[in-house]
Amino acid sequence: MRRFRLGIDIDGTVTCPTSLLPHINERFGCNLVLDQIKEYDLTKAFDVEEAEFYEWYRQAEEHIYRTSPAQEFAKDILSKWQETFELFYISARGENVMDCTVDWFQREEIPYDHIELIGSHHKIEAAKQFGVHCFFEDKHDNAVALHEELNIPVFLFDTPYNRSAIPEGVIRVTDWNEADQWLKRLFPIKQTI
Repeated sequence: MRRFRLGIDIDGTVTCPTSLLPHINERFGCNLVLDQIKEYDLTKAFDVEEAEFYEWYRQAEEHIYRTSPAQEFAKDILSKWQETFELFYISARGENVMDCTVDWFQREEIPYDHIELIGSHHKIEAAKQFGVHCFFEDKHDNAVALHEELNIPVFLFDTPYNRSAIPEGVIRVTDWNEADQWLKRLFPIKQTI
């Protein structure tokens, strides 16, 4: 019986945080690497008008999502967790990309119990609605707000764009294996023989 429900972001958490960079580099003639991205707002890393960037992004987002690679170890860890935990993905993606999102999860063979695309970075209400016991995120302010508002542990996947200070209760992890080790400590599951 699965007792705990995990809230999980998709982009930069289940997918590689570098997923957008090849597309940006090709479209805008850049040569950006992840270490140059110091803020979540990608337009701060290169010379582009915000309106131009977001217009391109709206047109390209479905292709970007379809071609995003999964983070290393994500499939293995999430497949293992599905035996014990409910996997609820809560993403800032909009409903307009639900089909390609579900297709991606199926193609990548990454398990899920529910996918909620809220079209906004404000995930607190969805996390409350679904009663998640902890959350996995890559956006710093989301991680802090989710922890402070819901008083749940939040795992922040380390990237150059989220290295501001974090409160106790937000746990910085480098990959899915480290997240797995922390989750085992915080939510010990008795194995039956």
